[in-house]
Amino acid sequence: MYKIILLIDFAEEYSKDLLRGIAKYSKENGQWIFCRMPLFQRETIGLDGILEWAKEWGANGIIGQLYNEPGIEKFIEAGIPVIAQDFKERFEEIPNITGAHKEAGIMGADYFLKKGFKNFAFYGFKDIVWSRERAEGFEEKVVKSGHKVHYFEHAMARSSEVWYYKPSSLSQWLKSLPKPIALMACDDNQGQHITEACRHSGIRIPEEVAVLGVDNDEMICSFSDPPLSSIGQDTEKGGYDTARLLHRMMENDIAEHYDIIVKPTQVITRQSTDIYSTNDKHIATSLMYIHQNIDKKLQVDDIVRQVPLSRRALEKRFLAMTGYPVYKYIFNLRIEKLSQKLLETDLSVFEIALDLGFSDTKNIARQFKQIKGCTPSEYRTQFLA
Repeated sequence: MYKIILLIDFAEEYSKDLLRGIAKYSKENGQWIFCRMPLFQRETIGLDGILEWAKEWGANGIIGQLYNEPGIEKFIEAGIPVIAQDFKERFEEIPNITGAHKEAGIMGADYFLKKGFKNFAFYGFKDIVWSRERAEGFEEKVVKSGHKVHYFEHAMARSSEVWYYKPSSLSQWLKSLPKPIALMACDDNQGQHITEACRHSGIRIPEEVAVLGVDNDEMICSFSDPPLSSIGQDTEKGGYDTARLLHRMMENDIAEHYDIIVKPTQVITRQSTDIYSTNDKHIATSLMYIHQNIDKKLQVDDIVRQVPLSRRALEKRFLAMTGYPVYKYIFNLRIEKLSQKLLETDLSVFEIALDLGFSDTKNIARQFKQIKGCTPSEYRTQFLA
C-alpha cells in the first residue's frame, strides 16, 4: 500500500478537483494512504524538512505546490517520486501538473470576439506561468483580429502576496479603459477583484466591463457581484492522470517523465459576461431578451415584438451586427447552454434539450455535432471520463 504526501491548497476548487481525480485512481488501483500536509510546512520547514519528514513516514511519493528553488534534486536522489502542481513556474527536473494555458487565453478571447467586443483587457501576474501564458494566448487571438489588449499586471515579491491587490490603482486603471470592454482575469480570484473594484468605482458589469475568470470555482463565482463567468477546466481528469503517472513512477515503470496537461473545456456564462457589445439599442434589447429567455421556446417573432422594427429590418441589422440570423443565434446559444449542462448535471440529453426549448429533440445529436464536432454523449464522455 503506497503512502502519498499531498502538499496542496485544500481550500481551492481547482485543488479539490485534482484530489477527486487522485482519489478515484487510488480506489481503482489499490487504496493508497494519504498525508494532507498543510502549505505552511513549505514555509516553516522548507524542502529539507519535507524530505526528512517523508523519509521518517516512509512516503512513496509526493504531489504538491513547490517553489522552483535549489533542492528538488534531493528528492530524486532519495528515490522519492515527486510531481509538482503548476504553482509559479514549471520544473525541468520533475513532472508538472500544468495546463494548456495559452489555449484557455485563446478560448477567452474567442468568446469575447464572438460577442462583438472591440476593446480588450487582461488582469493578472506577469511572473507566474499560468497567468503569463493565458495572457499570451488572449493577446495572440485579439491581435490577430486587429485589436489590442490593455494590461494591469503585478510582479509579486513574496508568495504571501500572490492574491494581494490595490483597489485604488486597480480602480483607476478600470476607469481609464475604453468602454465597453471585455476583460479576462487570469483566474477567478482576480476576476472577483475586478467585480469588487468595479462596484466600488460605480462601473457597470457587464454593460461597461464584461469580466471572465478561469477555473470555474463555483464558490468564488457565486460570491462575485454579479456572478462571475469563467472558463472551466478538466481538472479532475488531470488529478486522475497525475495519480496514474505517480503510480508508474513508484513502480519504476516509466523511462522518462512527462507533464500532466489540464485542458480548458468551455466558458460557463454567468451575469458578468451575459451581454453582446453593440451600440445599436434595438439589437442590444433583442440580445438581452434572447439571453434572458433562452430556456423558452423562442421564435423570431417573439424577438420582433420587443423592438419597434419590422422583421426584415431587425433581421438585417441583427445579421450585420452578430454575423448570424436571429434564429441561428438562438440555436447556437441553446447548443452552448446544452453543452454547459452536459458537464454540470446528470440529466439525459433528451431532458436537457426539453428544458432548453428544443422543438426537434430527435435530431439534437446531429444538430449538436454540426456545432461541436461530436455528439452530446461523446462530448460528455470526452470531458468527464
